[in-house]
Amino acid sequence: MAISTINPTTGRIEAEFAAHDAAETSRRITESAAAFAALGETCFDERAEWMRAAASLLEAESEATARLLTSEMGKPISQARAEVLKCARALRFYADNASTFLADEPVADPAIVAAQRAVVTYRPLGVILAVMPWNFPLWQAIRFAAPALMAGNTALLKHSSNVPQTALYLDALFERSGFPSGSFRVLFIGAGDVESVIRDARVKAVTLTGSEGAGRAVAAIAGSEVKKSVIELGGSDPFIVMPSADVEAASSIAVKARFSNTGQSCVCAKRFIVHTDIYDEFTRLFVEKTRALNVGDPMDESVEIGPLATEQTREDIAALVDDAIAKGASLLAGGHRPDLPGWFYEPTVLSDLTDDMRIVTEESFGPVASLYRVNDLDEAITIANQTEFGLSSSVWTNDAADEAAFISRIEAGAVFVNGMTVSFPELPFGGIKNSGYGRELGRHGIREFTNVKTVWKG
Repeated sequence: MAISTINPTTGRIEAEFAAHDAAETSRRITESAAAFAALGETCFDERAEWMRAAASLLEAESEATARLLTSEMGKPISQARAEVLKCARALRFYADNASTFLADEPVADPAIVAAQRAVVTYRPLGVILAVMPWNFPLWQAIRFAAPALMAGNTALLKHSSNVPQTALYLDALFERSGFPSGSFRVLFIGAGDVESVIRDARVKAVTLTGSEGAGRAVAAIAGSEVKKSVIELGGSDPFIVMPSADVEAASSIAVKARFSNTGQSCVCAKRFIVHTDIYDEFTRLFVEKTRALNVGDPMDESVEIGPLATEQTREDIAALVDDAIAKGASLLAGGHRPDLPGWFYEPTVLSDLTDDMRIVTEESFGPVASLYRVNDLDEAITIANQTEFGLSSSVWTNDAADEAAFISRIEAGAVFVNGMTVSFPELPFGGIKNSGYGRELGRHGIREFTNVKTVWKG
């Protein structure tokens, strides 16, 4: 398999790496298992010191690291910097809070369970495999690694093959910060080799962020081995705008919510569901602001839309747009490959969508927005829930009854009111339906890969 940095702005190969064979893969698993034994001799305070040191390294190296992210997957440089600093924040968050999140929980009145003492404890599982995507190449890995390491687990990362230098940076980061050697190790393996790693007795659990197909495969393997898995898959998030909303503000945030990271995010808003009373106004503003986005070299500070990360990603998004237009969708903006080297695609807005169009049911992983006109709240919720995904949602209303209805009835892992979906270290992140199961981040995320152990003394 090819493990290489192909700059999406130019299409040129910038670095290539050899895949790990079975012997090297096994050696790295052994190293991770040995590091788990070493971590077992440490306390939260020691791990927190190392985690804060990793955060300081990220902050000190933020510019070079951001440029690495941009060269490997094409995100605008300002967004790459923000990603690096967000990772440092997450490291500090878990350094500061892990001991509280995983503190023993004694039963207030142990006599209720016929004991002198009863307590719930949280213990690490061991070696955890993470299979991660390229779209947020640092953040996706850090939001797994920070809680896993602070809980006392060790980590193996099978990263996407197009971001190998980011993977190598992470491979070294935690060791440089003081964690025992092998606490975090990268595996340069192909998708076909993941199964053997999951089935290895030394590996105790697996987490994946990626496509629905990959998630189903990994979950099935983990299930057959009776191993814990956390699965975060795609999204087709609704962005609902009601008459009571601030339409100007909603349209501005809508553009950011759809086109940040060039639209390559599972949690980007993708379907814009707008009440008929303000549909025309919202559409005019949204289309105007979409057309004004600056497309170009992502190293340019003024650029807002970079290339797609891979040539296949661009072809996939173009095929969705072409299918919709062929079946009668209206093209309000974009819809073409600009005359630039690399894998660029114009920010695109479609309306007049029908159920036979692929974009209605499939995830659009790129800079394409779908507009829907609705007559009332019930119709908005019906369209919001008609997709097989359930990751997050954004609703815009200043009506308390509408807000309560959306929070109660939208089928998703999160509802953001009058704001775009953002992942925060402090809040759990994950979905339902075909968007996966389990949670990352927050108190819930660090507990996913622990043994919730009951201790009873009579």
